[in-house]
Amino acid sequence: MKKITQITLFFLLVYSNAFAQQEKGITGYNNWLNPWTEFRPNKVEYNKPTQILTGNITTDTKLYKRDVYLLLGDVFVTDSTTLTIEPGTVIIGDFKTKASLTISNGSKIIADGTHTDPIIFTSSRSVKKPGDWGGLFILGDAPTNKFGNESSLNYGLRPSNANSISYGGDNPYSYSGVLRYVRIEYAGKRTKDYGYFNGLTLAGVGQQTILENIMVSYCEGNSFNVLGGDIILDKLVSYKSSINDYEFNYGTQCKINNSLAIRSPYVSGAEISRCMYVLSHDSKDEADFSKNQTSVNAENLTLINLSDNLNHDIKVGLVNEAIYIGQDVSFNIDKSVISGFNPAVIFDYNVKINSENLEKIKFTRTYFNNCKGNIFVKDNPNNEDLENWYGNRAFDNVYSKGPDSETFINSASTKRPDYRLRINRIIASNDIEDD
Repeated sequence: MKKITQITLFFLLVYSNAFAQQEKGITGYNNWLNPWTEFRPNKVEYNKPTQILTGNITTDTKLYKRDVYLLLGDVFVTDSTTLTIEPGTVIIGDFKTKASLTISNGSKIIADGTHTDPIIFTSSRSVKKPGDWGGLFILGDAPTNKFGNESSLNYGLRPSNANSISYGGDNPYSYSGVLRYVRIEYAGKRTKDYGYFNGLTLAGVGQQTILENIMVSYCEGNSFNVLGGDIILDKLVSYKSSINDYEFNYGTQCKINNSLAIRSPYVSGAEISRCMYVLSHDSKDEADFSKNQTSVNAENLTLINLSDNLNHDIKVGLVNEAIYIGQDVSFNIDKSVISGFNPAVIFDYNVKINSENLEKIKFTRTYFNNCKGNIFVKDNPNNEDLENWYGNRAFDNVYSKGPDSETFINSASTKRPDYRLRINRIIASNDIEDD
C-alpha cells in the first residue's frame, strides 16, 4: 500500500510539473509564439506579386493563398463590403506609393489565419526597412470621447469619399471582422504633415471584432494605435517598433490579455518611445467629459527591453519608461512583467497623487525587474509616496534585479524566443531602491 501511494505521488508531481506555468507575464503551457510569429522577417523571401489591389474595393472580395497581392497606393474597402483573406495569403505594401489598406466604417475584414498558416502584410523591398509602406486601418462605429459621434482620420489618406476615413458612433458592440494569426511587417511610413503611420490602427472599433494573435514588427510608427472604441486584445506581439508598442487615446475602452512588447534601444526613433502610452486626449479642450474616458485593463503582459548593456544604454539615454499614463486615464495592470526600463512607469505631471487617482491607476501582482526606478510622476524625482503605496503588500508586487538569461526561458533566441518567465525564478523582495 505504501509503494502504491509513493508511485501515485510521484506521477502527480511529474504531471503537475509538466503542466506548470508561471502566472506572471505572458502565459501558456506551450510557447504560443510558435510557429506563427517571425522574429527575422528580413530573412524570409516571398514570391513576386501576381495581383494588384488599388483604389476602392466596393464589392465583396476574397484574396487567395495561391496569389501574392501588391497594395498600390491608399486602398479602401468601402460600401459595407467584406474583404476576406485566406490563411497563408501574402499582401505586399508597395514602397514607391507607400501603400496602405483601410477598412472603412461599415465594411469588414475577415483575415482569419491559422497558427501554421498566418496571413502576412509586408514590404515590397528586397532589403526591408521600417516605414517601407503605410499600414492597416480598421474603422468602426464604437464610441470615442470626442465631441459629436464621428471623427476623421488625420493621416493624409486620399479617399474618393470623406466617409471612407470617418469613424466613431454609439455602438460599443460593433463588428468590424476578424484579425487572427496575422503579421504586419515594416509598416509606419513617414509623412511630412501628419507624422508616422502605424502598423495597425483601430479607430472606433467595437468589442465584437476579433483581434487575436497579431504580430507587428519593425514598425516606424506605433505598432498598435487605438483611437476610441471598445475592444478586447489577446495574444498580441509588438517587436522592435520605433515609437510606441501600444498607444491608446480618445476614450478607448480596452481589455488586453496575454500580450507582449519587445523593445530595443538600438532601433528606437528620435521620439520618446514606450511599450504603453495611455492617454484620454491630446488636450482637455477636445474631450467630452460626459463620455467615458480612456480605460485600459491589462493582464499577463510582458514588457521587456532587450539591451546588450543596460546600464550603459540607460546612461546615454537610449532607454525610457515602459508605461506612460496621462491625465484622466483609468489603468489597471495585473500579473504582468516589466523588465529593463528607466524607470518602469511615469505618470503625466498633471496626474495628482491623491486617493481618487490612485483608485483609478492600479499595479497588482506585477513583477518589476531590472528597472532603474519603478513609478514616478514626470519631472519629479521624489517618488517616495508612490513607492510606499504600490509597495504595500496588499498589491503583491515583486521587485528584482535578474538578468534576462535567468528571468525568461529563452529571450536570446532570434529564431524561436520564449519570453515566458522561468518557473520558480521569482523571489519576492522588498528591495525597491531606485539606484
